[in-house]
Amino acid sequence: MITIGITGQTGFIGAHLYNFFGIQKNVERIDFNKSFFDNESKLQQFVSSCDVIVHLAALNRHNDAQVIYKTNIELIRKLIKACEMTKALPHILFSSSTQEKQENLYGKSKLEGRQLFQDWAQRNKAQFTGFIIPNVFGPFGKPFYNSFIATFCHQLTHGKTPNIQIDGEVKLIYVGELVMEIWNAIRLHRVTRSIIRSITVSHSVQIKVSKVLSLLESYKANYFEKGIIPSLDDEFEKNLFNTFLCYIDHKFFFPFYLTKHSDERGSFVETMKLNSGGQVSFSTTALEITRGNHFHTRKAERFVVIKGRARIELRKIGTDEVLRFELDGTTPSFVDMPIWHTHNITNIGDEELYTIFWINEHYNPEDGDTFFENV
Repeated sequence: MITIGITGQTGFIGAHLYNFFGIQKNVERIDFNKSFFDNESKLQQFVSSCDVIVHLAALNRHNDAQVIYKTNIELIRKLIKACEMTKALPHILFSSSTQEKQENLYGKSKLEGRQLFQDWAQRNKAQFTGFIIPNVFGPFGKPFYNSFIATFCHQLTHGKTPNIQIDGEVKLIYVGELVMEIWNAIRLHRVTRSIIRSITVSHSVQIKVSKVLSLLESYKANYFEKGIIPSLDDEFEKNLFNTFLCYIDHKFFFPFYLTKHSDERGSFVETMKLNSGGQVSFSTTALEITRGNHFHTRKAERFVVIKGRARIELRKIGTDEVLRFELDGTTPSFVDMPIWHTHNITNIGDEELYTIFWINEHYNPEDGDTFFENV
């Protein structure tokens, strides 16, 4: 068992890390609250409880760049002081940025912060890993703060028009890929016991801002307005689509009603248009039975009710808000399940429930993507 704490655990990257560590069998998460930085005893208790600390807490944006620099350096000094006062020697991992090389105070705070941690590790023969990270995108990023992709997704799903300020090429990494980089570094240090190192994290894609926007606009035109699933064969485009899904206001978007064609022969409903593969399956559900109560970390999923009445419930992992949707096969409709949302479906009618399921990869219970947790 390894104890891991994350400063900034409720932030964009921190929340993804916190959720990921929560599904690892050999990890105990030590909760962190930003108020600890203003309470020496709480901060000292925190560092003493951790085998590993991932330091993510930082100020990214402010009208006064000097405030960014001062805040970020101050947080690092407080963390180091707490370690020295308690003689705690956790393996500290620090998220720096490729902006280290740029002439701005944010980049300067990251470069000098990494050096402060290295000096602490050298003095105390402790372990330190500094990550130099490119632009990160993914679900649940804060619009106008974490990523231009978060901003574009929010704008496109909330009736606004994105604006490209500089159409340059950007180097991007998906947050799930970054989480694995951090996890691998933690596991490697447990084996090799190397003391200090810096890792320049490779980007997984280099792409123009206008190309990203073009893809997102196609998701809006096809998925958001028509329910059509885009091509998900490319890993970046699959990650971008999963990101886009999480910015939709599900309370108002679902259920998505389908067109029903009827004549003397019966009825016909087109449940799904795909530009990609995946797996389509069919189920019947007995009265008052609930299926699901699990979440996926990589795969989006669609539930289409074609006969009977169902209640579908969704809850984002780490939150308490439960979204509930009632669907009726007489007016066929669907609800899509974004990643990191636990979900279930219950037969609330007076007959057997018929449901069609689609998932964007072939389902394999052994692949480590599905985790059970009640809605």
